[in-house]
Amino acid sequence: MKVKVSTEATQELIEAAAWYELEVHGLGDQLIDTFEQATTRLSEPNPTLVPVVGVAAKLGAKRLILQRFPFSVVTIANSQTITVVAFAHHSRRPGYWRGRIAT
Repeated sequence: MKVKVSTEATQELIEAAAWYELEVHGLGDQLIDTFEQATTRLSEPNPTLVPVVGVAAKLGAKRLILQRFPFSVVTIANSQTITVVAFAHHSRRPGYWRGRIAT
């Protein structure tokens, strides 16, 4: 399946990677690598995704939890494409991305 990353999710990844890079040299690149591995997994048949809760779950939103970093890749899928709508930190601004999912 084709994976598309939204502009907002890309920006969130860039900002998070920049922060990690300031904390520890090379850690920002590791975050980007982890994200790229996650998007590769999304394109494979039957990726392991966790349903989100609430209204977004009813609209089909799911998330792929990253290993090592406290982030999830939030997705919405149709028959041909999985779209990454957010690169969301686990404890900051819960659900801020819900408005990005069409109702």
